[in-house]
Amino acid sequence: MKMTQDLFLEIYDKYKNTVYSVIFNYVKNVEDTADLQQEVFIKLFNNQTEYENDEHIKAWLIRVSANMSKNHLRNKKHVSDEPFSEDIPFYDKKENDDLVKEVLALPEKYRIPIHLFYYEDYSIKQISEVLETPEATVKVRLKRGREKLKKSLKKEDWL
Repeated sequence: MKMTQDLFLEIYDKYKNTVYSVIFNYVKNVEDTADLQQEVFIKLFNNQTEYENDEHIKAWLIRVSANMSKNHLRNKKHVSDEPFSEDIPFYDKKENDDLVKEVLALPEKYRIPIHLFYYEDYSIKQISEVLETPEATVKVRLKRGREKLKKSLKKEDWL
């Protein structure tokens, strides 16, 4: 499918929170996330690639979001100490803020697969493709990330 203005607006409405959440998981800063989100969608609008389907577009958006976030962090050489914001659109308000904070506190290599698996409902195979990482590595990172969460939540008397 060729990118038209109507298709772009439909994609934006459908995936804006996904793109925001992927970027925020990397940069952990609301202002930088909003700027990068805008850049991702500008890149999508200007991209001449023909997309096979919605999943192809979603995978492209996640991959570009991750890459742009990594580049941003490399160039900025900082990670924000900004306090956790209640306004993050990708987490369900019913969830406990402490759990979200613990997920966001995980190292990137665990945080991103956990976010994609639990919040975006991606399969291990899809995560592997998006992150360009072997499936076995994704499985190990999910397992270790869950273990780290379990330990940190036990310390806070969650479990």
